[in-house]
Amino acid sequence: MTTTPLKDWERVEAATPDALPTAPGLLVPHDGGPVADVRDRPDRWALLTLVSGALRRGVPVLAWGTGAALVGRALGARVGAGEPGNADPPLASEWSEPPRGAAVERWAGEVPLLWRLGTVTAWAGVTLPDEVRTEFLAGLGQTAPRSAGSPLEEVGGEAALRTLLTDFYARARVDDLLGPVFETHVEDWEAHLDRVTAFWVTLLGGGAVWRGHLNEVHAGLGLRGLHLARWLALFGDSARAHLSPGAAALLTSRAEAMGARLGARRNPPHTGGVP
Repeated sequence: MTTTPLKDWERVEAATPDALPTAPGLLVPHDGGPVADVRDRPDRWALLTLVSGALRRGVPVLAWGTGAALVGRALGARVGAGEPGNADPPLASEWSEPPRGAAVERWAGEVPLLWRLGTVTAWAGVTLPDEVRTEFLAGLGQTAPRSAGSPLEEVGGEAALRTLLTDFYARARVDDLLGPVFETHVEDWEAHLDRVTAFWVTLLGGGAVWRGHLNEVHAGLGLRGLHLARWLALFGDSARAHLSPGAAALLTSRAEAMGARLGARRNPPHTGGVP
């Protein structure tokens, strides 16, 4: 994927946040756009966000010119500005100091010309040398497994959550202890599933698709420690049935933390809804 159209690269598509989890790599070419000062430039903020998402996931990144400066900024490095003069090779007007932990392989005066950090290769020149390009492409198949960009991605996304929750509520509705609570307070199960899925998407870092107050939603239902323990047990069974051990542990730990909050609350007047 590339953040800027490229004519001399084959099979390169425009970069999008949704494509990052499966992208073989990300190209951030020189585009001459601002890096250090992006005030009133939502397009540059969006680009920084996309690059940061790739870095969090461990996507291999090749950047040059202002693209290299942008990646350096996303890694927390200071961005220097000013025409480097008659540098050879020609450098971008903005360049990044080496991020913490980066290895600088070549310098152009005081400017780090070629530096690497993990899966990132950055070249401060406005034109990418063929040897840097070839080396990056050759190493794409040798990168380590990707990191999840968010807890939501780690558990498999919204679709995996909805499957798990559908299974959980199937168990809960026939449970001797929880079943009567749900049958009393839930009339539209599809709508309820939509709301709870939105809650978990938000809780796991998928954006603010749910807005509400956890304690108010559960207030006045007459829930006790036995209800909470059964809820956590059934939820854990569903998580382990549908997720990998690591993802199930992540989700159940969030559920236990939520249960601790609910268990510690007092009972204000009931405003509707069930867990």
